[in-house]
Amino acid sequence: MGLLDQIEQGRSAAPPRLMVYGTEGIGKSTLASQAPNPIFIQTEDGLNEIDCHKFPLARSFAEVQAALVELHRQEHDYQSVIVDSLDWLERLIWDAVCQDYGAKSIEKVDGGYGKGYIYALTPWRQFIDHLSALHRDRSMAVILIAHAKVEKFEDPESSPYDRYSPRLHKHAAALITEWCDAVLFASRKFRTQTEETGFGRKRTIAHAVGKDGGERILRTIGGPSCVAKNRYNLDGELQLDWNALLAGITAGAA
Repeated sequence: MGLLDQIEQGRSAAPPRLMVYGTEGIGKSTLASQAPNPIFIQTEDGLNEIDCHKFPLARSFAEVQAALVELHRQEHDYQSVIVDSLDWLERLIWDAVCQDYGAKSIEKVDGGYGKGYIYALTPWRQFIDHLSALHRDRSMAVILIAHAKVEKFEDPESSPYDRYSPRLHKHAAALITEWCDAVLFASRKFRTQTEETGFGRKRTIAHAVGKDGGERILRTIGGPSCVAKNRYNLDGELQLDWNALLAGITAGAA
């Protein structure tokens, strides 16, 4: 059978591969816990207040890999795998790279000059390969949790500006962002109001929209304020709620 006989056509239904990032306490882990039959691989100790199934706290990259291999090989009923969080996983990856090269820090690996961050892409790719196997062979949804940072973005079409992005090294962030079907920024909704302060001066004040410090939302499309993307034609903003997210993904895949 030739390659032309193997051509596929049309859409293929598959569980989502998501990265959800945002500030501390916004509700990222709670959102992930609402996914179908979830199991957490925890690299940071922050799930005590969430009723969920979880592996013991991983203290090395090898332990994270072992958990992913176990989910692939053993029979189970879990439908979603959640890694919480990516930025703490990155520390474990850096520790593994430093151990391999006998360096005290990722900056000193193989003489420095950023080589450590390049070498770290190998374990990151191994991590993605494990996730791809679960997604492909076990039809598991993948949800990756990360914290947010503010970075200066050098826009070639305008002046530089600050924006939110996942708290990862830029090489790792680019790799994960490309692999995921959606990168979602969890935030609160605010409105701004400009007021006169006298003598021709103005100030801008941000007001929370909704109760409890502002309505919690997911931003699904990237822009000057944040890194985001999706392959589901989602609305630009969704409620920070699994049912709302799932409804958007289902409608986009229809």
